Amino acid sequence: MAEELPGSVLPVPDQVYRGPIVMDARKLDEPLPPLEVKRPPKKAPNVLLVLLDDVGFGASSAFGGPASTPTAERLAGAGLKYSRFHTTAICSPTRAAMLSGRNHHQVGMGQITETATPSPGYRSTRPNSCVPLPEILRQSGYNTAQFGKCHEVPVWESGPTGPFDHWPAFSGFEKFYGFIGGETNQYTPALVDGVSLIEPPDDPDYHLMPDLADKAIEYINQQKALTPDKPFFVYFAPGATHAPHHVPQDWIAKYRGKFDQGWDAVREETFARQQALGVVPADAVLTPRPAEIPAWDDMPAERKGFLAHQMEVYAAFLEYADHHTGRVVDAIEGLGILDDTLVLYIIGDNGASAEGGLEGAYMLSAAANGGAEYETAEFWAEHVDKIGGPEAYNHYAVGWAHAMCTPYQWTKQVASHYGGTRNGTIVHWPAKIAARGEVRHQWHHVIDVAPTILELAGLAQPHTVNGVTQVPMHGVSMAYSFDAPDAEERHLTQYFEIMGNRGIYHKGWTAQTRHRTPWILVGQPPDFSQDVWELYDTTTDWTQSRDLAKENPAKLAELQQLFLIEATRYNVLPLDDRAAERMNPEFAGRPTLVQGDTLRLYPGMVRLNENVAINVKNRSFSATAEVLLPDDGAAEGVLLAQGGRTGGWAFFVEDGRLAFHYNYCGLLRATVVSSSPVGGGVHQVRAEFAYDGGGIGKGGVVTLYVDGQAVGDGRVERTHPMYFSFDEGLDVGLDTGMPVYEGYRTPRGEFSGTIHWAQIDLGDDDHGHLIDPEDQLAAAMRHQ
Repeated sequence: MAEELPGSVLPVPDQVYRGPIVMDARKLDEPLPPLEVKRPPKKAPNVLLVLLDDVGFGASSAFGGPASTPTAERLAGAGLKYSRFHTTAICSPTRAAMLSGRNHHQVGMGQITETATPSPGYRSTRPNSCVPLPEILRQSGYNTAQFGKCHEVPVWESGPTGPFDHWPAFSGFEKFYGFIGGETNQYTPALVDGVSLIEPPDDPDYHLMPDLADKAIEYINQQKALTPDKPFFVYFAPGATHAPHHVPQDWIAKYRGKFDQGWDAVREETFARQQALGVVPADAVLTPRPAEIPAWDDMPAERKGFLAHQMEVYAAFLEYADHHTGRVVDAIEGLGILDDTLVLYIIGDNGASAEGGLEGAYMLSAAANGGAEYETAEFWAEHVDKIGGPEAYNHYAVGWAHAMCTPYQWTKQVASHYGGTRNGTIVHWPAKIAARGEVRHQWHHVIDVAPTILELAGLAQPHTVNGVTQVPMHGVSMAYSFDAPDAEERHLTQYFEIMGNRGIYHKGWTAQTRHRTPWILVGQPPDFSQDVWELYDTTTDWTQSRDLAKENPAKLAELQQLFLIEATRYNVLPLDDRAAERMNPEFAGRPTLVQGDTLRLYPGMVRLNENVAINVKNRSFSATAEVLLPDDGAAEGVLLAQGGRTGGWAFFVEDGRLAFHYNYCGLLRATVVSSSPVGGGVHQVRAEFAYDGGGIGKGGVVTLYVDGQAVGDGRVERTHPMYFSFDEGLDVGLDTGMPVYEGYRTPRGEFSGTIHWAQIDLGDDDHGHLIDPEDQLAAAMRHQ
């Protein structure tokens, strides 16, 4: 019988000493056994796991793409490229599957956390029977750290009061520095250190990407200085290149004019390079552009300039992310341990994102909040040089997303096709892998990462953790292929499903059906029974270019049945493409942190995201505060502010006068100022917004009050119907992140008086605030 690997039961039970004991320690016949520190087997490597965001298979130069990624190329040149590695097609599910080694529905992450329901596969709460890899490694003696994006925390647990069970700091990571949600502004990110919210430095040159690299390098240096005999597991997930595509202008300049030929030509150029690199076979077929995506030649001439610039910015962002990832790799090399460190570099958690719409977005909030009409060709021409900078919140057009998924069909969210799920992956470990610069074509999935790391560390996949029997991992280790390029693949069956887009891989065959188009989110999708299935033999048709469904109906029926078996086994059923029930917590059946029509707030409460703050959109509301101003009445700064440059509102004092500012998507602004100063002493000040009603996103009248007396009023013509920001928040006493109002006279609008308390009260409207569920879904899906 084979010897059981260490770590089968975690934690390892403490053993009570049962040897001889005497009254006087000096009279012991032999010394007590020494205290032992916890360590994994000596062969266990350091591990650097890199996961980029929203990068399609055809984006990185390491896999033939147009964006230069020298770090990826360097690691691939001294390691292995995996040409048939797959993700789940969307963010939260990929991350949860990768870190757990189980299929995403098995760990409750069938969709993004913002759409959780009580169904077992969609709860967004990982069961304790599926303890993730970092906790296994931590309990086995590794030091563990995560830097960057999480997006695995249930939305009702994402506030400052927790609970923190599903946060990285309580999921096995001893160190977490990054952001909790699905995206963040790269210049003013919603940073968390452990479980504490922190503000980024007040530095005009700050950017999240180098900050994350700096923190990872600091951690690795300290870890090796203090515990050199202890391996580390560092998960580096920077959130790049998810929108917003923010990158310094000098990096953008490198790509000036590189994409003037348009997305169709870029696909053809990329495909030729991929064949030359051997990451797709020489006889592979470039799949055609879907009819739903316009041809580059059909785009109006006046739009081609800014459309090309969108891609210049994106390529620069990807190169920038790869560069700073390279700094982490360089730091490991500087310590002399790179060859002994297992590096897994996964270039994307899904295919490239098509969520920018057919023409892209300057301010992504505008498209979701009904303001895309303002982003005219004239607007783009006027603002094109600001793309990538702090004044924009930009995303490229669908045509570029499709090109970045070359040579495959479709994009992110489309789990049925390889454009949504195939991501280039690199494995680098020179001390143990003899091959250099080779390509491996074995079929693998993100659930194979955890079993691979455990096997290489000499650790068991534990059957019991913290007294709970574990669900066995679903993935298989990739290690068998390291030194055997022709080895028979071991990951033989894999289902896919996201928002009804679904498919199945089995021994070289795939069957799939596209249920939704990612950028068409308004309108009811067809009944599942009406979905049209396709069939491909990927042993001879690498890119899924020739549909065999009509030629081989028996094989299609076999795979459709297999999909249902796998879907039943792993909690995929019931399939759920609903909008209303999933986007509205009350109908979805998930908890909400804040309930009722009143929210009392106090100084120090900042950056409360929209999942944990009261919802003032599409209805009347009031903002009230009790304040103490100096005797001379001279005061400046924010009382309450929600949102940021992408849109929101601010209630503040300017030059001693009360003021209210509404910012619609950074495109329309209105400011109301009181006719007289507030005056010194204690006062109760209030801003009342009377909503017009008659639908969503309408305007209204703002009236300002000091101690119950009206002191000014004005009109707001248009308001946000869906959301203000996915990473800004509700603040008391200052405006964190990007400012809602550009005219604050104190840094970050910090209030120079004293706030005793502040409060938001919702008005008694005609319930016009109830949002059409399809529109709400469209808004949320642009930011997952």
